[in-house]
Amino acid sequence: MRIGYKYIHSVVIMGILCFITEIASTVEFTNIKCTSADVKFVNYEVCRLKSVNRTYKYVSVKSRLFKLPITNATINISVFKRLNGYKPFLYNVSVDACRFLQVQKSNSVVKYLFNLFLTHSNVKNPSCPFNAYVTVDKLTTNFLNNQFTNVLPVPEGDYLFVFKWFSENIYHSSVKVYSTIS
Repeated sequence: MRIGYKYIHSVVIMGILCFITEIASTVEFTNIKCTSADVKFVNYEVCRLKSVNRTYKYVSVKSRLFKLPITNATINISVFKRLNGYKPFLYNVSVDACRFLQVQKSNSVVKYLFNLFLTHSNVKNPSCPFNAYVTVDKLTTNFLNNQFTNVLPVPEGDYLFVFKWFSENIYHSSVKVYSTIS
């Protein structure tokens, strides 16, 4: 049986097109907003999205805590997707931050979201109290691209991640990270 040149050529072209058109999501930061409801409790010294060039952006946040030691902290993490305004999407969870840091297996959703910035943060202690400074330094989208494509595929769109911090059931601050996944 003889296979024609045109047939082999077509199969090779189709294989190359399939390889090239493999879908890979990319994350891009679009904005960050840090707000403190009680400046006597927490102040954001740095809250910035730095654009080095068109493709390389990073987020840096440095918050200073004033009323130490903090032994009772709660974090609420919400994810929103932009559909005629930002609407709740998938997750809205609250956890005791001190307990979560001790037993990270207690909530797999929070662990996934926490691991998005863990490598660039100083919050690595497995317990409370928290330090005077809580930082996330130069978090780029390279790590996030892997998390949003291979670990947990996320549909394309504009997203808002909201991190609200409470101590003794009193709201103190929030960080809002706006991003686009394409």
